[in-house]
Amino acid sequence: MARIPDAELQHLKSAVSLVAIIEQQGRQLFKRGKDMTVLCPFHEEKTPSMVITPSKNLYHCFGCSAGGSVIDWVMKTENLSLRHAAERLKAMLGHNPAVEPLVQPEELASDAIGQQGLLSRVVEFYHHTLLNATEAQAYLSRRRLNHPELVSHFKLGFANRTLAYRLPPSKYKAGAEIRRRLQAVGVLRENGREHLRGSLVVPVMDAQGQIHELYGRMISDDLRASVVRHLYLPGAHHGVWNEAALGASKTLILCESLIDAMSFWVAGQRHVTAAYGVHGVTADHWQVFEQHNIKQVLIAFDNDTAGNEAAVKLASALVAKGITPLRVVFPPGRDANEYLCQMAEPETAFALLIESAMPMQDVAGIVAVERQTAEPDTVPEPASPFAAEPAPRVTPNVVCESGEHGELLVSVGTLQWCLRGMGSVKAGSAAMKLNVQVLDRQSGVLFADGVDLMSARSRQSYARLAATELG
Repeated sequence: MARIPDAELQHLKSAVSLVAIIEQQGRQLFKRGKDMTVLCPFHEEKTPSMVITPSKNLYHCFGCSAGGSVIDWVMKTENLSLRHAAERLKAMLGHNPAVEPLVQPEELASDAIGQQGLLSRVVEFYHHTLLNATEAQAYLSRRRLNHPELVSHFKLGFANRTLAYRLPPSKYKAGAEIRRRLQAVGVLRENGREHLRGSLVVPVMDAQGQIHELYGRMISDDLRASVVRHLYLPGAHHGVWNEAALGASKTLILCESLIDAMSFWVAGQRHVTAAYGVHGVTADHWQVFEQHNIKQVLIAFDNDTAGNEAAVKLASALVAKGITPLRVVFPPGRDANEYLCQMAEPETAFALLIESAMPMQDVAGIVAVERQTAEPDTVPEPASPFAAEPAPRVTPNVVCESGEHGELLVSVGTLQWCLRGMGSVKAGSAAMKLNVQVLDRQSGVLFADGVDLMSARSRQSYARLAATELG
């Protein structure tokens, strides 16, 4: 028997009211502030010690320590298996968008459903389709976005070309009308095909749940080079993803894509949103920045030529608006999702990224950050005597003065660098803490200190101190 997807269980835990289940069972609830109490069914008592928290849809007994979700409650109080408890809760919801008609003919006749209502039903249909689509679940796993709360909270969906099965036949008046309306909002194309077919679907909703945009990411690897992998509803972009969370902080992480923004989200950085590409900061974004009084934006664009150039332009625009820009620096050629998939401990790694974000307050600083984060297209003029030297000579696994193996010597001009501790760094770790010493063989001055090579802040601090010491 097929396993119940985690995202479906998460949806049931949040969608089915625990209070409604308890009342349906005939148990008496007592109001206590924002919470409620009930006699615990798991041990004998005369005074209620079981607390129900409707805002979280959870229960906890202070008498016997029993606690859990609405699914746990139904399983334990009605002696049901997980599958039967899930079926019981699904029946409570009263409908399943994945099997019911998208719109009833009488709703069309009375014009009872508008554009928002239609988009909401499409989003629900795609969401329920995702919960049982193995190929979409596999794609989320590959991108390390198979996070039940992410799927449930943002109503992620999958367009698997079955939407037409939920519509009346096109030969009937109701079938022709619903298709006309779906074409008008951009869900269907003029040829009747789903616009986002074959895509992971990410709705862009505001704090009130109004749907402003649908983003589709093709999930198949077997696509022609000419196929567009990133799709949106036709027309201008509207809305700001994850807007509801932006009021919690005056600092905001801004990515260039929704996949990257969701990567930050699953790594624990929830004050994040996305532009519509490197040049996709819209009037809606600026309005939200002003509305939530955003003071600082961490630009987390890809570390490539396009991402770095766009970051420079955006930083200038942010400064003009009185917002402080910082640059989140990924390894060269990488983006947020690739970084997420590399890291053994994503939460620690992304926290270090945020901590090491580099200021871009002025034009000179912006250019400096750009040059540090990408390979230059042309060789610059030598800026120091060392730049004219031959390429640095690197000698791995040599014996340094300490006599320890697994070290690295790098010679540049009159300077000799010795890096110790490389053998203890594990693949995929979020930190690369080494002891680094630099010797000026001409003057005999030696400087040594600890440095985390994965931290821009640590590297900069070491460089400043070493430059001062060596003159």
